[in-house]
Amino acid sequence: MIYNAGRCSVAVIGAGHAGIEAAYACALLGIDTVIFTLNLDAVGNLPCNPSIGGTAKGHLVYELDALGGVMPYIADRATLQSRELNSGKGAAVRSKRTQTDRALYRRLMKRKLERTPNLRIVQAEVGDIELAGGKVSAVTTTLGARWETEAAIICTGTYLQGKIIVGENSFESGPDGLLPANALTESLKAAGIPLMRFKTGTPARVHRDTIDFSRLEVQYGDEQFEPFSVLTDPAFFEGFKQLPCHICYTNQRTHDIIRANLHRSPLYSGMIKGTGPRYCPSVEDKIVRFADKDKHQLFIEPTGADTDEMYIQGFSTSLPGDVQIEALHSLEGFENAHMTRGAYAIEYDCADPLSLNHTLEFRGIPGLYGAGQFNGTSGYEEAAVQGLMAGLNAARRIKGQEPVTLTRDSSYIGMLIDDLVTKGTHEPYRVMTSRSEFRLLLRQDNAGERLSRFGREVGLLDDHRWEIYSRRIENVQSEIKRLETTVAKPSPELDELLISRDTAPAPQGAKLADLLRRPQLDYDALAAVDTNRPQLGAHEKLSVQTEIKYAGYVQRQRVEAASLARLDNKRLPDDMDYMSMAGLRLEARQKLAAQRPATLGEASRISGVSPADVASLLLFLKMKYGRE
Repeated sequence: MIYNAGRCSVAVIGAGHAGIEAAYACALLGIDTVIFTLNLDAVGNLPCNPSIGGTAKGHLVYELDALGGVMPYIADRATLQSRELNSGKGAAVRSKRTQTDRALYRRLMKRKLERTPNLRIVQAEVGDIELAGGKVSAVTTTLGARWETEAAIICTGTYLQGKIIVGENSFESGPDGLLPANALTESLKAAGIPLMRFKTGTPARVHRDTIDFSRLEVQYGDEQFEPFSVLTDPAFFEGFKQLPCHICYTNQRTHDIIRANLHRSPLYSGMIKGTGPRYCPSVEDKIVRFADKDKHQLFIEPTGADTDEMYIQGFSTSLPGDVQIEALHSLEGFENAHMTRGAYAIEYDCADPLSLNHTLEFRGIPGLYGAGQFNGTSGYEEAAVQGLMAGLNAARRIKGQEPVTLTRDSSYIGMLIDDLVTKGTHEPYRVMTSRSEFRLLLRQDNAGERLSRFGREVGLLDDHRWEIYSRRIENVQSEIKRLETTVAKPSPELDELLISRDTAPAPQGAKLADLLRRPQLDYDALAAVDTNRPQLGAHEKLSVQTEIKYAGYVQRQRVEAASLARLDNKRLPDDMDYMSMAGLRLEARQKLAAQRPATLGEASRISGVSPADVASLLLFLKMKYGRE
């Protein structure tokens, strides 16, 4: 029996990382929002690795903070360990990663939503999305509660038709043994949304007391580190006791055990139909694909401060339980390890992202948005940033405002969404620094400079955060100007610095900026001859140093970004008949007709559209519309 449960302006389906940011963004903008979750105790769950950030993912978290998101601050409060990855490499690829207390993270995130005005949380499974006149009009739960709404954001994660697979066994389930969402798939198919079947997985958990840590490599966190969020007072981490992680390796015996049981692996028996993540493969997949390697690195990480469960990163598998235990006991230091939770693979339904606009609204279905793993991505961070953008655009639709998007040269968020909706994905998409053409522009340290003004203009960035970011931007710009105009005069201190760093002398002195451009010197080293410098934070120092040291490269990327912007400013007519354009190759005609890119820039990034095809489109535009 269907009954009227109420109404809201936006319904968010799912309370994982995408759903949280989507609902919070809508509520923050004054939109009456309801977020539906299968289980209130699983709000903000970290079902796989309890960590936030990592290579390129850390960039997303900093960008999220500059836009007013929730994840960065909660991740800071639930930190167990913090490390800067790639710290020995260039500034463009340095990424912060924190090991996170998963239980604390869930509690803090649920509490945040509970205390957010304009937001209601409902434990229920949404089984149907109702369309009236082609637009979203209502959502109905499997128990018959009908909620009238103007927009819906689908953030179902890995729950949609979820199936757990372990060895020869499989059963319907969401992650962590939670219920799956089985009813919504048919409603989405009826709405004409093309779906795909993806797969992911998670490793076993092991009791801390049964591991011989003396035989493992220890991995400590950074002694000094900056929080993800500007809302976090750095004093919060003073005297902070981080929990160590550890490293171990698979060995020949491990590989032999797995190879001997490949016939029982769902990956190779054909039981698993979904496509798994390329960059986070199961251990049996690694052993088959990299048969020449005699070992693979594994990370042993805590899952919380008040639990003895340890997470074995890199050891995910869907092999049968008996094989998992045998392989686990073959690892050095794990001979007597007790497995508290077994590993598993999970298959789930997700949407083909090529059916989305850059606003993350489905083409041809006004008011229906997708975000997170439902859009074919992997990872908590990728999900969160999509949720924020989908929520922002849903709110703007309700308010009658124009939608907004981010560009590839402005952010990793813009790159991620552009990749999804123009190129699509045939496997769970993972953000990486190597995917960006502009990674020297898109650094962690300048996320606020790039995005805080946008966050402020759309109404997501509150006064306090905006004030902090504005001050940081001013500090960086002022310090760059000071270094470019201040001369370090000849002195014994300058001579000693240059000799100690094995760089050329400066008998006449030198501008501080010119000294900083020398490869042997960094910003901190100049303190010896720059005693009147201002107090800057780590991110501010890195921004100053990078902008000065790499000024030529940064400027080159800005020129390339401007060139891309010119293409993205050339709009393509909505009614363009690509199939009749003789100057295009057949593949390009078909791809362009199916995806209907909004701009020439979008068209250029569609797989199967060549530079020659782009030139033909540009010629067509010039012939039809002239210089304008």
